[in-house]
Amino acid sequence: MRSVSVQEFLELSKQHPVIDVRTPAEFEHGHIPGAVNIPLFSNEERAIIGTIYKQEGKKPAMLKGMELVSPKFSEFLRSAETVSNTGTLLVHCWRGGMRSGGMAWLFEWYGFKVFTLKDGYKSFRRMVLETFKQPRELKILAGRTGSGKTLILKEIEKLGQTIIDLEEIAHHKGSAFGTLGETPPPTQEMFENELAVSLLNIPTEKKIWLEDESQNIGKRIIPNDLWFQMRAANVYYVDLPLEKRVEYLVEAYGKYSKEELIESIEKIRKRVGFQHSKAAIEAIHNGDLKRACEISLVYYDKSYDHGVAKRNSATIYKTAFPELKPEEIAKAII
Repeated sequence: MRSVSVQEFLELSKQHPVIDVRTPAEFEHGHIPGAVNIPLFSNEERAIIGTIYKQEGKKPAMLKGMELVSPKFSEFLRSAETVSNTGTLLVHCWRGGMRSGGMAWLFEWYGFKVFTLKDGYKSFRRMVLETFKQPRELKILAGRTGSGKTLILKEIEKLGQTIIDLEEIAHHKGSAFGTLGETPPPTQEMFENELAVSLLNIPTEKKIWLEDESQNIGKRIIPNDLWFQMRAANVYYVDLPLEKRVEYLVEAYGKYSKEELIESIEKIRKRVGFQHSKAAIEAIHNGDLKRACEISLVYYDKSYDHGVAKRNSATIYKTAFPELKPEEIAKAII
């Protein structure tokens, strides 16, 4: 068993499985992307041990811990066998203490080669936050709602450029309609972890394309250090006619039920205004999604233009396109 730095641990994780031995609740809150949870203690068991530790001391807590986990040794080993195809396991807990040490001992006794993470998940989180401070050369793809920015971003990637899809990581399309068709969003901590690992996998000299976003993508927040870099970066603004944006939105959201669309409108009722939101909802009831989009875009365009106006105009490169042809637009702005 060898304890390694977080940098070496992550490099090893490209070949070997990471086992997070913290409780299911800790794991769900945030973990190293790709890690597998084999918890030493359940949420309830950890609470019991914590209470004993506070009331009676370390040794009684250790004895209780051994009493709780020893019947599960064979279960731990079977779980490890299902995830390991190399004979090597990477194991960590919160601070690189007794939980990872105990599980690493068991796995090594069974015959696995084991590496533990020095200072545990805590050291990974420190690296995550430091990663956002690292200067990067960013290129921002901008355009009003309905400009097909995500489609264009994917075409930019196909053309050999490096991208990070923030909305994909956040499981949110960045508007009141952003949760439609998406899986539940990650926690804020998990959003940061996924984003940081994406950045870590990109050499620092590489240019990175990102979609223009407000700092909040749904309920997830782009970390300040990265957000400030995004706001200072050059912006490539795709200017698409209103009718083409409406056409795209009708096609993109027409597959959802009236109830889902109305619920999304309700989220922005105060910002759109009572009369406008009422008119949009009536249009949806009448099957006139085109009209509902036109009404909603009055609010979204005003909000987006306000955000763009706060940027340095010298960093904005605006190009008008008559139609939404993602591949052609991607080639042009590159």
